[in-house]
Parts: sequence; C-alpha cells; structure tokens
Amino acid sequence: MKNHKLLIIIFAFIFLYGCKTQQVHSKQEVSGNVPLREYSIQAVLWQQNAAEYRALAYQAFNLAQLQLDNIIANNKDTKKPLAIVTDIDETLLDNSPYSGKQIELDEEYTSLRWAEWVKLKKAEAIPGALQFFNYAKSSGVEVFYISNRSIKQKNETIENLQLRGFPFADNAHVLLKDETSGKEPRRLQVQENFEIVLLIGDNLSDFSETFENSSTTVRNNKVDSLKSTFGTTFIVLPNPMYGDWETKGIMEGKYDWTNFQKDSLRVKKIKSY
Repeated sequence: MKNHKLLIIIFAFIFLYGCKTQQVHSKQEVSGNVPLREYSIQAVLWQQNAAEYRALAYQAFNLAQLQLDNIIANNKDTKKPLAIVTDIDETLLDNSPYSGKQIELDEEYTSLRWAEWVKLKKAEAIPGALQFFNYAKSSGVEVFYISNRSIKQKNETIENLQLRGFPFADNAHVLLKDETSGKEPRRLQVQENFEIVLLIGDNLSDFSETFENSSTTVRNNKVDSLKSTFGTTFIVLPNPMYGDWETKGIMEGKYDWTNFQKDSLRVKKIKSY
C-alpha cells in the first residue's frame, strides 16, 4: 500500500511538472521570449576557432595580391593613381569578441555596447589583411577605408588601425558614415582623384549600390549576373555572424519582428528534403 501511494505521488509530480513546463514554453511562444543570441553561437565559434575561416581569409588576400600584381602590370598608362577601397569590420578587423559579448549578455545590437567595444580599440587584424595592405602600399597603391562605423568613432577607429599597423590609417583615408549608410557617395569621392582597382569587403554593399536593400533572391540573382567580378575586382571575406544577408534577406528588411518571429523566420527559410 505504501509503495502504491508513493507511485501515485511520483506520477502526480511528473504530470504537474510536465504541465508547468508546457505552460512555460507556451508563454515563451506568446511573448516571444526566445533567447536572443543563441542562434549566433555557432557562427561566432566558427569565426573564432575554425582553421577553415583563417584559410579562407588568407585565400582572399592571396588572390587580392595576385590580382593587384596583374592590375599594376596592365595599368602603367593610367592617368590617375591606383587605389583600393576596403571595408573595415570583418574585412580587416575582427569584431567577433563584440558578438561574443552579445551572446554572453543575450542582447541584440545596441549603439552603446558597440561604442563600448570600439573605444577599447582591441579588434585584431583578420589573417592576411595586414600583409596585403602593406604590400599594396609598397606597390604604390593607396588604401581607402570606407566603413559604416559612425563618424563619431573616427578617432578610435584610426587608432585601432594604427595599433595593428595598417597603412594610410589617417583622417583623409578613413571615410566613415555621416548622414547616410550608403557607401556609393564615398566611393565616388575617392574615384574623383583615384582609379579604384580593387574593392574588398564582407558585405555585397561594400562593392556596389546595386546590392543595397535587396531580398535574398534579388541578391543571389545579382551575384550570378556579376560572377566574373568576384575574385577579380571584388574580393569577399566570409562573415557568418551578421550582414545584409540576414537583415535584408532572412529578415526581409524589417526590424520590428518579435524574437519569436525572428526565430520562426530562420527555421522557415532552412531548406530540407
């Protein structure tokens, strides 16, 4: 009899616990209380630990150097000096510790947290980047850094670049976001006095305004139409952590999804069989 009563108590506890757990999950779904950054853990781990990531970065800059040598050899009569336009974040500076902090605190991007990271000036150089840009300088090619970091962060950005040894890290060559995030006006500014021969970045909008504010399908179609420029004029660095592929593509350019809706969109857009 005692054993019978004990079994009844145990089953009652399991039933009640199960109901409570289901209620918690239901409340999460209704309120959107899904962990904010859990989905990005694998991406950050990959960038910080995978030898394959380092290999891809070296590959990108090795290819850039081969193309630069070829360009210099075939542009001896150009009337303008040659220049390279490059992005900064995840192209030549590694900000994965900032993404790590987002995971640690389970928070989305905030300008205050990002400013906190930038002020530390601790971003390290992406593998192969420093060697390539110093090679470009030794070859008589200038480098312009066009980034969507805020113009208010110009001093810290220049200092971070200088600390890592990047050439042309000065006020004239570091062009940050002021009124608009579109990079085309800044590229045109460089083009007034220089022949831009290479563009390097981790986001397609680093190369051309044709990629701005486009859906996943449109972005992929545009890449296919410009396939001959990748590896020749456009050099792409891998960035699985963030970018227009997510905000303009997966999230369809909307910024008011709930956390639960974002999670649902990610799952919905996975291909299976």
